[in-house]
Amino acid sequence: MEYIHETKNFKLEHTIVTIGKFDGVHCGHRLLLEYAGNRKQKGQKTVVFTFDHNPSSILSGTGQGVIYSEQEKCLLMEELGMDVLISYPFDKETSRMPAELFIKDILAEQLGAEVIVIGKDCRFGYRRQGDAELLRRFAKECGFEVCVFDKKEMEGGIVSSTRVREALKKGDMEAVFTMLGQPYMIYGEVLHGRQLGRKLGMPTINQLPAEEKILPPNGVYFSKIKLPGGESFYGITNLGVKPTVGSDRILAETNIFGYSGDLYGEKCRVFLCHFWRGEQKFGSVEELKQNMQKDMEAAGGYFFQD
Repeated sequence: MEYIHETKNFKLEHTIVTIGKFDGVHCGHRLLLEYAGNRKQKGQKTVVFTFDHNPSSILSGTGQGVIYSEQEKCLLMEELGMDVLISYPFDKETSRMPAELFIKDILAEQLGAEVIVIGKDCRFGYRRQGDAELLRRFAKECGFEVCVFDKKEMEGGIVSSTRVREALKKGDMEAVFTMLGQPYMIYGEVLHGRQLGRKLGMPTINQLPAEEKILPPNGVYFSKIKLPGGESFYGITNLGVKPTVGSDRILAETNIFGYSGDLYGEKCRVFLCHFWRGEQKFGSVEELKQNMQKDMEAAGGYFFQD
C-alpha cells in the first residue's frame, strides 16, 4: 500500500475514494472500505483520504487521543486491501478551503476520483459546508459517482469512534471487539526491559504504546499475540506502570504462553481481549510471581474453556 503524508503534492488517476477520519477503523468504516474494494475494476485504485490531525480537535483547540496510531491505521488499511492511504496536512490553508474547491481541486483533479464513497454524516470544507448533497451536485460536472452509506447500528446504538472510546475507558474489551470487528490492538516494537520476567521463569515482551493512543484502564488483560511471521499465541498483558517493580511510563508487558524466542526489535501485535483485574502493587516479587501464575491460569480458562 502507498502511504502519502506530510505533502499536498500528489497526483492519482482512476480512483475509488473514501473520505473520513477512520479513527479505530470500526465496523461502520469497514462497510465503506469493503464496498470500495468490491467496486474496484481493472486499472482502478482504492484510496482512503483522511487528515493528519483531527479537524475537530484542531479547530476547537482541544486535543483528542486516537484509538489507533497512524502506524496501526496503515497496517489495518493495508490488510483491508486499500491501495493508497492519504494523511492530508490539516493546516490553516486546508481549514479555510471552500467545500466546492475541495471537490474540484482535490477529489476530481488530484485524486482522479471516479467513485466517492462516504458515510451519511460526512462533512468537509470550510465550516463543514460540504456534504453528500453537494457532492451529488458536482458529480456530473466532475465525472464521479457518489455512494452514501447510513450509519452502522449495533446492539441498540450507532457504531461510532466516540462509542468505542467510551467502552475503552470502561475496560469493556468485548464491546470494543464487537464495534471494531477485531480486538483492540497495540502494535509496536519489542523493547528491552529489566528481564525480570525471564528471571521469574515467565519471560515477557515490552511495548511502548503510541503517545497519542487512547488506552483502556491500567491492569491485566487476557490477550492474543500475533508475531511478525504471522504465528499467533495467547497470553496475559499488564498495561500500566508495573507498581511492584516500578516504571516511569505506561508499558504493555506481555507473557506469551508457550513461546521463548527472542523478539527484541521486532514489531508485534498484542490484542487485548478481556480485562481481568486492575493493576496492583504486591509486597514482594515472589507475591507478584504467584499472582501472575493465577492470572495465567485464569486466561487459560478464558481461552480454552470447553
